[in-house]
Amino acid sequence: MATKNMATMLCSTMLLLLSLAVSETFTARIIGGQEVQPYSIKYQASLQTEKFQHYCGATLVHPQWVVSAAHCWRPSTLMKVVLSEHNLETEEGFEQVFNVSKIHVHNYNYRTFNNDIMFIKLSEPAQMNAYVQPVALPDDNTPQLYNNDCTVSGWGVTQVYSNYLSPVLRAVDVKIMPYCSYYYWGRITSNMLCAGSQMGGKDSCQGDSGGPLVCNGKFEGIVSWGISCANAYYPGVYTKVRNYIQWINWVMENDTP
Repeated sequence: MATKNMATMLCSTMLLLLSLAVSETFTARIIGGQEVQPYSIKYQASLQTEKFQHYCGATLVHPQWVVSAAHCWRPSTLMKVVLSEHNLETEEGFEQVFNVSKIHVHNYNYRTFNNDIMFIKLSEPAQMNAYVQPVALPDDNTPQLYNNDCTVSGWGVTQVYSNYLSPVLRAVDVKIMPYCSYYYWGRITSNMLCAGSQMGGKDSCQGDSGGPLVCNGKFEGIVSWGISCANAYYPGVYTKVRNYIQWINWVMENDTP
């Protein structure tokens, strides 16, 4: 009898431990990301309305230039670019705020999201310091991406179907999904790449649009579009930055005051 009771208790204990492990796994999946150390993502920019409301992300690639998504376009007079931003609800004293001097887009197709890239010139060069530095761009020697671990960051919503932006900058690690066309049959062009998690629960979402996807220290993607958020069957779709390096350099080299 004692042996039977001992076996029953052991079985119950194992089931309890298993249930706790499963619970923790799903909790970790639902969270998906975390607040970053303030000012640790030095290339992150916030695109804001003329009333200083965040609506899209961007990436500093040069002291006077940031890259975002073309679907984040607004008239330059209605756009601000903020660097060294962390908490959107608090003026922390390190922010650098700029008007927009010029906006360049690249044959953007709003129906298909092809060429979803926008190049923005700031009204003046940003001050490079411990909190603000441009990101490295991929070049001809940068290896092709395949199952790489990458980081996407932004102030977007933290829960699916939520309309509330994160007040603080957050980041999540995602993995490049090499067979993107399997998820979005017929909709993926050569100017796009996919990243997410095979289990779901990790993704960019509304409010992160235009923000950076960085892999091995290189700026590889721009948050562009997707079906739902953090869905295992539909990873996030990003503009493939390396396809536009020549265009980015041409714009800067041929820019006139």
